[in-house]
Amino acid sequence: MAQLTTLVTVMSRAAEKAARGLRRDFGEVEQLQVSVKGPSDFVSNADRNAEKIIREELQKARPGYGFVLEESGVIPAKDSDQRWIVDPLDGTTNFLHGIPHFAISIALEKAGELVAGIVFNPISSELYWAEKGVGAFLNDKRLRVSGRRKLEDAVVATGIPHRGRPGREAFEGELNRVMPEVAGVRRMGAASLDLAYVAAGRYEGYWETALNSWDVAAGILLVQEAGGFVTEIGGGKDFAGGKSVLATNGHLHRQLNGLITGKSA
Repeated sequence: MAQLTTLVTVMSRAAEKAARGLRRDFGEVEQLQVSVKGPSDFVSNADRNAEKIIREELQKARPGYGFVLEESGVIPAKDSDQRWIVDPLDGTTNFLHGIPHFAISIALEKAGELVAGIVFNPISSELYWAEKGVGAFLNDKRLRVSGRRKLEDAVVATGIPHRGRPGREAFEGELNRVMPEVAGVRRMGAASLDLAYVAAGRYEGYWETALNSWDVAAGILLVQEAGGFVTEIGGGKDFAGGKSVLATNGHLHRQLNGLITGKSA
């Protein structure tokens, strides 16, 4: 049984403290569905409150570290080359609609390199965690990516550009090329959990565009430490920036990239 490292313990305690409020707020969502404005405002408050708790807890544990926060932006480090990258509520639309598939994502970056990350689903209590060189885990179980090597056996995940986001036509082309070649495509609405599922071997791959660093940072390290492979779509190396990400079990990376880009694998 794997024991949480000291660093991951700090992160998981901050996430669990924030999760208490998210669980409470999630329980109230059903009563708010009658209001047009109310639920959105409610989720925004839940998001901000969770971020405040995480920031305070991490600052107590590591006072000199900086932050990249979804709601509050960038807070420079005082006396360190390390910073936390935090998404306090990934999957807000799911949260708003009472769908129990959302997560808290926290990563630690040192001198531009991801060194630790957690993705925590407050409803299922699944804690995915990784530390560079230590491995990836789900609670106390070691994670390894899927061993499937045939596209026809693969289940892959993606994100669909929704209202107000560019790239819908390009995505439809990607989906039309991928769907006939794989066993299934899933769109679950939480990038951090999609990446965690690749690390856990539940998906063989995941791709998406127009993300932010806080959506993907922790999940990228999970996939890498579970033996998977991550690039930008097309093969670039700036995947942690969130412009685009393609994460796979490694065996199917070249083939999936070829399908998504429309170039032969």
